Amino acid sequence: MGSVRLPAAQAMVRWLAAQYVPVDGQELPYFVGAWAIFGHGNVAGMGEALHAARDEFPTWRAHNEQGMAHAAIAYAKQMRRRRAMVCTTSIGPGATNLVTAAALAHVNRLPVLLVPGDVFASRRPDPVLQQVEDFADGTVSANDCLRPVSRYFDRITRPEQIMDALPRALACMLDPASCGPATLAFCQDVQAEAFDYPEAFF
Repeated sequence: MGSVRLPAAQAMVRWLAAQYVPVDGQELPYFVGAWAIFGHGNVAGMGEALHAARDEFPTWRAHNEQGMAHAAIAYAKQMRRRRAMVCTTSIGPGATNLVTAAALAHVNRLPVLLVPGDVFASRRPDPVLQQVEDFADGTVSANDCLRPVSRYFDRITRPEQIMDALPRALACMLDPASCGPATLAFCQDVQAEAFDYPEAFF
């Protein structure tokens, strides 16, 4: 098999749309779509990728990050954990607004994939609007508040990392013992970086 060159965010959305599970004798998409509030950190990458895939991977615009995450976990509960949704937010307050819903999903073992925008991996434009600043620790991000309430957490700082992180996050969400929220903090510049992904990945 060959490879296909895609920006990381487009590759992520394409992979998410390709995941199918058996439900009552049918093969159905595991991820039914995404909830999104776009802002600093997820517009140019995830926003463009979701818009391009809107026919096969729908996106619903929300008015509050906590509300959309609660809607996503309510869907997972209604589907008896057999299907799930994605939530993407901006960096800063958008991401921190997910914490309460993520904690609920963690306690109740309900699957949801959280994809908040993150800092620039290159650090060239730092600090950016709404970014948490800690002058004593360059690795700190607002998304770190999601670590204690995530069953799986990773920060995507290179485009090829999604080939490892996405299957791990999905495995966590599908495992009854570890089921719960998975967080992939997606550095905003990395979302737009292209990589030659193996076609087999999709």
